[in-house]
Amino acid sequence: MSLTSPDSPPPGWYPDPGGDRQWRVWSGTRWSNLTRPYGEPVAPTSLATSLEAVRALHRLVRYGVVAVFAGLGLVVSVLAHWPGTAHPMGQPLAAILSDTGVALFAIGSVCYAFALRALEGRWTFAALVPGVNVVMLSGLMTMRVGGRSPLVRVTSEIVLLALFVAQSHAQVWLGIAPALVALDHARWSDALARRLTGPTLTSRTGP
Repeated sequence: MSLTSPDSPPPGWYPDPGGDRQWRVWSGTRWSNLTRPYGEPVAPTSLATSLEAVRALHRLVRYGVVAVFAGLGLVVSVLAHWPGTAHPMGQPLAAILSDTGVALFAIGSVCYAFALRALEGRWTFAALVPGVNVVMLSGLMTMRVGGRSPLVRVTSEIVLLALFVAQSHAQVWLGIAPALVALDHARWSDALARRLTGPTLTSRTGP
């Protein structure tokens, strides 16, 4: 049974329920992985920063990842069938679809910008540049979660997307590339959000 009743303590630093001699963050609904040894000064903004990052990552999974890669895929597909190419579509339809793709990519880039800002704790130039913030956040998430080389992951994603952009007009199967990268981003974003929040606190029944 989850301890999320109205009587639950407010978010903050509390003695570790596991019995270790340290403080642990209670988010209001669950215990976080953020800890501090007894006697070590606790920055009052640490909890707020962590919770902000989790919210930004959740928005990224729900909206940002889909918007960025769907927008990219739509724009590239429309350009491959732009009026004047070998297999053109109508001018009005091409204009509508290209505008939609650009709008989706812009919306997704905003989600990536806020997620990168939340994880780094400040605004940076990279966070404000569409596309660059996607690459930077991918590497940062890999560093935070661990288990894989950030350089290898980012390089493989760039290669896949570059192949899609350059050859999708001739190799239709490459349309799977942005979908694979999107799934990878959603998985790593969710993994990092779970690492920041930690497991849900549950109560034991019986002795």
